[in-house]
Amino acid sequence: MQYIYGVAHFYHSDFKVEPGVLIPRPETEELVDIIIKETRIPNPKLLDIGTGSGCIAVSLGKYIPQAQVTALDISDKALSVAMANAGTHQVAIELVKDNVLTLEELPETYDIIVSNPPYVRNLEKEHMQTNVLDYEPSLALFVEDTNPLVFYEKIAALAIKALSSQGVLYFEINQYLGQETKTLVENTGFSDVRLIKDFKGCDRFIAARR
Repeated sequence: MQYIYGVAHFYHSDFKVEPGVLIPRPETEELVDIIIKETRIPNPKLLDIGTGSGCIAVSLGKYIPQAQVTALDISDKALSVAMANAGTHQVAIELVKDNVLTLEELPETYDIIVSNPPYVRNLEKEHMQTNVLDYEPSLALFVEDTNPLVFYEKIAALAIKALSSQGVLYFEINQYLGQETKTLVENTGFSDVRLIKDFKGCDRFIAARR
């Protein structure tokens, strides 16, 4: 339905969506709310990895005063939609096209790094709605069953070197791999790692400090 109208509601605002860009989920609104409520650093530098429609990046830029926001994605379509949404909401965002899996390091130091990367295993497809499988971009949804945490492993390794001393890494995660994801982030070198449940009571988010 969102693709038909070209709009999805997310965190008090309407966002442009098109085929090829993931439709924002209610759980991701929770992630944004957590970050906004927890951020106390003045003029924070934020990086959103795998920005998609830009809903996370734009919302954080809109509700965190003086935030400096960078949004990264591999998809030209996603970056185009994110740019349109940033313009609509009058939020200044630096957009970067890159493949996070091939990055050796992040270009700057950030106070907040957030990512909602692909995390649905192929074996979980049978439990998903047909309209999601038929219309939403598989690139933004699915990972191989044999290495489902590939994005988390890479992003955590980049983030541990690129976060400021008071910086925080935030993830949206697969509810079935909560403990595994938490352990992975801890093993990367983060000392304070929280596994946070969503409104349904499912393991859904990670917040980690160096």
